[in-house]
Amino acid sequence: MKVLIVGSGGREHALAWKVAQSPKASKIFIAPGNPGTASIGTNVPIAADNIAALADFAASEGIDLTIVGPEIPLVAGIVDTFTSRKLACWGPSKAAAELEGSKVAMKEFLRRHNIPTAPFKIFMHAEAAHAYLDEVGAPIVIKCDGLAAGKGVTVAQDLASAHRAVDAMMVDKVFGDAAGRQIIIEDILRGEEISIFAFCDGHNAIVLDAAQDHKQVFDGDQGPNTGGMGAFSPAPGLLSTRDEDEMVRRILLPTMSGLVKEGRPYVGILYMGLMLTDSGPKVIEYNVRFGDPECQALMPRLQADLIDCCLACIEGRLDEFDLSWDPRTCLTVTLTAPGYPGDYPKGSAIKGLDQLGPEVLVFHAGTALREDDVVTNGGRVLNVTALGNDIDAVRHTVYSATEAITFDGMHYRKDIGKRMESRPPC
Repeated sequence: MKVLIVGSGGREHALAWKVAQSPKASKIFIAPGNPGTASIGTNVPIAADNIAALADFAASEGIDLTIVGPEIPLVAGIVDTFTSRKLACWGPSKAAAELEGSKVAMKEFLRRHNIPTAPFKIFMHAEAAHAYLDEVGAPIVIKCDGLAAGKGVTVAQDLASAHRAVDAMMVDKVFGDAAGRQIIIEDILRGEEISIFAFCDGHNAIVLDAAQDHKQVFDGDQGPNTGGMGAFSPAPGLLSTRDEDEMVRRILLPTMSGLVKEGRPYVGILYMGLMLTDSGPKVIEYNVRFGDPECQALMPRLQADLIDCCLACIEGRLDEFDLSWDPRTCLTVTLTAPGYPGDYPKGSAIKGLDQLGPEVLVFHAGTALREDDVVTNGGRVLNVTALGNDIDAVRHTVYSATEAITFDGMHYRKDIGKRMESRPPC
């Protein structure tokens, strides 16, 4: 089979790496790809949001399966376009992808179908939002409506921070006009956050092993939210049997059935960002694609053929499908450019990649080639990843590898996976 993977980040590198393990894969294309994916397949210079050009390429090249990594083309309707041209494309329709494309629409969907989430209010004007903040106080959560690369959420611990977040989103439009046209202000949820993914075929779903992301830029979950500073899987001792049952019964199944009732059945991978509260799991957000970097922590553990997984979703036969997992722990640490998630420089030469052992996987997230050098080309630059028999072993492997890699101003968290230390064993 010829497979096209859409995207250019660490998630897409991990997906390409996994697809390459399938005996069904005869040729792999990545559009636009990065220097890491170039070692796996053929990079195609088509932007991930250029849907018409991607469809033309898939048709002319005879692509048998397209796997879409990032959210932007999904929200823009790439699956609808490909389907209309009888091209197999793995992911949700534009209507179903609204779960991520609009946080307002997502929260209203949760309310319509009685799916547990934080109490919230929606605001279209900054003045009304400021007045509400003065009424309810802090801590409080402020979210912009549209896509913001994982950075459109402020957990404000005081009123001054909350007011600044409202102005940044609605007045300064730091996430763009569409993202700041409406905002959500919601109660803060207390508990531990977990990422749950499920393969979906419109009517059936299979839950993947759990992963946990670390979103804040600094150790100890301090600083602003990022797209993700690292992740690990599995997350033993975190999701109890009761929580898992409630998640399926009160969140996953009502989500699937609610979308069917609304005429937009969900196909692809559904990400449920949950807070495990004292009163049970509650939805923080949905994503309509693999999380990044959770994908980098899941793909090395997935023992099923990813092509088979995608085809089972598209063809509506997940009820006949089983997943199996490597029992070892996988951990990935994100190396970022200085200043991320704010402004950051590009073009710094990356050294040390040739010094790593075969037990270490490095997924390229924001890199480019300059002559013979791999250089930084994004905020999140590399995902250093490994498998180990336990969290301590794998953390040692990954952090030893990070010490061999250098580029100007390189930053990474030193505590990825340490949340597990306080958990009882399963």
